[in-house]
Amino acid sequence: MKPVCLVMGAGAGIGGTVGKRFAQAGYHAVLCRRSDQEGLDRLVKAIHDEGFDATGFLLNAVTADSIEEVIAEIENNIGPIEVVVFNLGAQIGDRSLAQTTSKAFEMGWRMATFSLFRLASEVCPLMVERGKGTILVTSATAAVRGNAGQHSHAAAMGGRRMLCQSLNAEFSSQGIHVSHILVDGMVDAPDTLGKMLGPERFNEVRQARGMEHDGLILPDKVADTYLHLAQQHRSTWTFELDLRSFTDRPWWNH
Repeated sequence: MKPVCLVMGAGAGIGGTVGKRFAQAGYHAVLCRRSDQEGLDRLVKAIHDEGFDATGFLLNAVTADSIEEVIAEIENNIGPIEVVVFNLGAQIGDRSLAQTTSKAFEMGWRMATFSLFRLASEVCPLMVERGKGTILVTSATAAVRGNAGQHSHAAAMGGRRMLCQSLNAEFSSQGIHVSHILVDGMVDAPDTLGKMLGPERFNEVRQARGMEHDGLILPDKVADTYLHLAQQHRSTWTFELDLRSFTDRPWWNH
């Protein structure tokens, strides 16, 4: 059986593109997303049409036992999980403290942090037993800088970053490469930026900054970076890096 690259949060942007890139590199890509069976089927078919292996699951990561059951299914029937790409978002938009309900705040934590904890609790023992494995975690500027209106998102992403540090501290010496990738800019992705801006504004931004301008982060270039991280020699493992377009101001200069 081929080694598996499990992608949690496989939309039409970073997640799906990273899954496709790993399939091209010889992995069986297992793509998981919360909704849109039709969109998931298109991603899987696109990989199959190129002659590579992929499987899709609809997965609500905050539902009890959902992550655990999918991991068991993969390990028993598809192959050993060698790489995990944790790409779940937790952005609820700008909301003042008064507009941020307890339910919304907790949901951000459950999506961004608790679901990563549940995932790691399942895959880390398997990877330790095999003596190798890679966990690549997509993060955001909010992991290192809080802003007004980002109470839920910043708290959730900050917790994600600290959890990654703790996982790295415990498991790197046991052969597991944990990497926290901070995406510090707008991504040219209809499933994320497109939904936040709306179709008309998204198209305007793409025309002004995207495509040949290289002013938006391109998912296929992100995928190249993720594959590089998964292939790094253990004498030069990267724990944390950040990605942005050459035109974007870094988070620490804002």
